[in-house]
Amino acid sequence: MSFTVAQLLSQETTIQDVEVKGWVRTFRANRFIALNDGSTINNIQCVVDFENTEESILKRITTGAAVQIKGQLVESQGKGQSLEIQVSSIEILGDSDPDEYPIQPKKHTFEFLRENAHLRTRTNTFSAVMRVKSTLSFAIHNYFTKNGFYNMHTPIITASDAEGAGETFRVTALDPKNLPLTEDGEVDYKEDFFGKETNLTVSGQLEAETYAMALGKVYTFGPTFRAENSNTSRHLAEFWMIEPEVAFMDLAGNMDLAEDFLKSVIRYVLEHNKEDLEFLDKRLADEEKRLPQAERSPMALIDKLKFVVDNNFKRVSYTEAIDILRNSKPNKKKKFKYLIEEWGADLQSEHERFLVEKHFKCPVILFDYPANIKAFYMRLNEDGKTVRAMDVLFPGIGEMVGGSQREERLDVLKEKMAALDIPEEELWWYLDLRKYGTAVHSGFGLGFERLVMFATGMGNIKDVIPYPRTPQNAEF
Repeated sequence: MSFTVAQLLSQETTIQDVEVKGWVRTFRANRFIALNDGSTINNIQCVVDFENTEESILKRITTGAAVQIKGQLVESQGKGQSLEIQVSSIEILGDSDPDEYPIQPKKHTFEFLRENAHLRTRTNTFSAVMRVKSTLSFAIHNYFTKNGFYNMHTPIITASDAEGAGETFRVTALDPKNLPLTEDGEVDYKEDFFGKETNLTVSGQLEAETYAMALGKVYTFGPTFRAENSNTSRHLAEFWMIEPEVAFMDLAGNMDLAEDFLKSVIRYVLEHNKEDLEFLDKRLADEEKRLPQAERSPMALIDKLKFVVDNNFKRVSYTEAIDILRNSKPNKKKKFKYLIEEWGADLQSEHERFLVEKHFKCPVILFDYPANIKAFYMRLNEDGKTVRAMDVLFPGIGEMVGGSQREERLDVLKEKMAALDIPEEELWWYLDLRKYGTAVHSGFGLGFERLVMFATGMGNIKDVIPYPRTPQNAEF
């Protein structure tokens, strides 16, 4: 009977005849195969009777080779594993040349593994990260389904720039060597495939709002694209976003939803990926031993995840946070890279982390931000200078979620769009929502890869997505 490695290692009793397929991690002493098939972080030891195995077969048992093993599952006599397979037959399904296979059983840098991204999931670190990522993805769909949300797929090609940031990838079918021009010498997009300028989406939020105003509670979970020319450890040009939108929900309800959602999905991973998280926890601890004390994480990985699940998120207004930051020791001693001098400053990651890790010592939700540093669709407060926006801040990472109560008043929304030169004809359908049965509604956005970084302790966002798309890089 054929089993996965995970199934074999979870057996209470030994089984006489088993069959397993996987890739050889190591083969030592011409006798012991460490076999892994991706179903678990753990390898299963397969003991070969080398005296009764053909020399030609033994030579082909190399790191990276795919094999099929039949034998008996027995209690192990050696240290390091409770069960092992006494091999009765072995078949090489796919050879791997040991002189050429890049993922040899030694320590590799993450830079090297990014260059071999098609094979890096065969390492313990990346297989663990991708299993955690898969569990998180399921937990997200599970949470929203259980809470009465409907999943929707918003357009990937769009004519609008939801954020108003203008950092979009253009989509065109025009021939760059023979562009049609208008009389003014501009590119004539009326001749293009869609008859107008189009780009890859930066957010599905605006379209999701339209569905929330009919179905009540919806969420998107799809790819988004930003043409930001920033090659940092936190930015990707292509990433996945989770965006719930809820009708009849105000900012307080939005904060409740974000907190409950984050706690729920992280709790799910803690329950279902124990061995992967234990491995990643140890990996992070070993890596940080080489760093100066000041640069180490204040908490171990699993402790950090439990910290989010077990603590109530502290809710603080932007104005209160600015006072705290302005009077903080790092600000007074000029330790912040970006000093906080006055109300209206756009908070940086260092400020967000200070509030979470040093000041409040729990996850923080900041709300009521200055209107001029936030997007046009956020609801203006009665003071005329702040909007009902909220950001959820996490230890080690800063902003995890950004959201707001949406501006439901037609006249106010029109004024805000005019002030930012956003043409009404471009978003006529969005304005229609405010004409026909408008109501208070709210939502938020969460970059999935940032959540995966937090859950796995990985320091670079390029290492939590299979094939990262960044400036000057679209490999694989």
